[in-house]
Amino acid sequence: MDRQSIIGIVLISLVVGIWVFLQQPAKPPVAQPKGKTPVAQTIAAVDGGEQSPVKFVPAPVRTLTVVTPLYTIRLSSFGATVRSWKLMQYKPWYRLTNPAAVVDIVQPGAHEFGFWFIAKNDTIGSGGILDTVKAKDVPFTFDAMSERIDVKPGDSVTITATATTDFGGTIVRTYRFAADHYDVVAGLQMSGFESVLHKRAQQVHLEWRGGIRYQEQSSVDESNNAVGIISEAGNITEFEAESFTDVRRDTSKGSVDFVATRSKYFAVAMLPEAGFSGKATVSGIKVGLPQEGIMERYGLGLQVPLKQGAGGVTSRLYVGPMQYDTLGAYGLTGIMNFGWKWIVKPIGEYFMLPTLKLIHLGIPNYGIAILLFALLMKVLLYPLSIGQVESAKKMQLVAPLISQVRERFPDDMTRQQQETMKIYSEYGINPAGGCLPLLLQMPFLYALYSVLNLNIDLRQQGFLPVWITDLSVPDVILSLPFKLPLFNVDHFSGLALLMGATMFIQQKQALTDPRQKAMVYMMPVMLTLMFSSLPSGLNLYYFVFNVVAIGQTIWQKKFSKNQLTLADLKKMPKKESWMQKKMREAQEMAAAQGRSLPGQSHQDARKPRSGKGKK
Repeated sequence: MDRQSIIGIVLISLVVGIWVFLQQPAKPPVAQPKGKTPVAQTIAAVDGGEQSPVKFVPAPVRTLTVVTPLYTIRLSSFGATVRSWKLMQYKPWYRLTNPAAVVDIVQPGAHEFGFWFIAKNDTIGSGGILDTVKAKDVPFTFDAMSERIDVKPGDSVTITATATTDFGGTIVRTYRFAADHYDVVAGLQMSGFESVLHKRAQQVHLEWRGGIRYQEQSSVDESNNAVGIISEAGNITEFEAESFTDVRRDTSKGSVDFVATRSKYFAVAMLPEAGFSGKATVSGIKVGLPQEGIMERYGLGLQVPLKQGAGGVTSRLYVGPMQYDTLGAYGLTGIMNFGWKWIVKPIGEYFMLPTLKLIHLGIPNYGIAILLFALLMKVLLYPLSIGQVESAKKMQLVAPLISQVRERFPDDMTRQQQETMKIYSEYGINPAGGCLPLLLQMPFLYALYSVLNLNIDLRQQGFLPVWITDLSVPDVILSLPFKLPLFNVDHFSGLALLMGATMFIQQKQALTDPRQKAMVYMMPVMLTLMFSSLPSGLNLYYFVFNVVAIGQTIWQKKFSKNQLTLADLKKMPKKESWMQKKMREAQEMAAAQGRSLPGQSHQDARKPRSGKGKK
């Protein structure tokens, strides 16, 4: 192979190698991180698990169930905490085996949306040490008379829970549930705690500790999209637990908009009221699961300052789908990550997603909508792709001339390159002419991946009744009893195979150098394996895109009236490309100074070049 082919193969192999490396776990997964963590403590928590250092007036043990069209919540009288938060319009991945199941965001056994603060423990023998008062250990009294509260469409209900200490301090929690909104307005107020709060710990911490309960079959896919988020004055910062067993914690430094966490399709966010003077915190941990699974959980917190043992916060708690329009109603679209802020994000957020939704308004079947979307994108990207097509056509026309050069100088690579550059200059060909259009398309391709991969509207949406029944997961047609080395896959996707086959045809159409046949076979095989783990909706788009590109090439070769010939190419106006100019200047400078370019001897640099080869 010539140097360009070798460089091409090396670069492609490097890209593939980096992708495969990123797909591998950072360390072998472990069953459970060492030591106690906030997540582990939350999961292990039970009602009335510990004795509080502050004495509270006993209260009846109750569990309230609040039912709305959007969610069903269970509230425990221990801390007035959330034991379950079901989203009634969404099903977990095992919906076919358990039709009655709905998505429950709360981890089993957890007391979510609790609080804690540091108090002086004045019990006998404690020595006046500081201790933590946790919400799950505090008995609250609800003002609701019934154990079940139904909120009808258009209505709202407010529930108040009160906890009283033996010295007269009170903690009041309020929840306002609106039937037509995913967010819940929650208040936490404390008063009369001057005697127990330490002077250096005058704050209460409001928290959601256990993250989001996974709802998809692939825990790795869920974890790849799970992060903790802090928004400060409109600036989004994402935090990710990168290593097993280590808990990562971060704290806000400016004005807090919200603190949130997301999985692939669902989100939890805490939004403090305007003028909030406290801090937001996020902590995350990565845990290994059986069969190479991974789980990431992110705890959220608001640190609320107290003055003279009194104070509190009113906040909104959003627990719901990561659906763009729904998030937009609460100012939470920043939770969705469309890619690089200045280029990729606007394309995905303001063009691709609205366009796909507009198509779907008239096409109920999302699979057909994706087909039409792929056709539309092919038309819109045609001005960029035409440069690639024209460059490939020109390279095909001069391919016989370049082959003759290789035959004339079989052992002189430097001479081959020089003569090849002469041919390029004579016929006005830029060897990198197809690269720029491809680079210009990359932001669109990345934005497309984000839109189709994280779009909850595709979740559990079918295309074909037997084959493609869920566009958000791979359409597996063959499973292996083992994982293929390097690629770490044990199944094949039908659409990925079709995508690989159409890519093979495309490369065969564009082949100009017979010595590059290895790449024609290698790339489709590698991409087929890599894409077998992608959602079927994404592979459907790529497959249709490739089919249209194949048809476009056939039309240009067989039916286009303006068939370019080598003579036409030679007559066309010549414009020296930047690369050609720099290579020519380098050769002229080397020749003038009597030195050689890399791979060129000093004798070759001094003697004039002619078009004649060796006999």
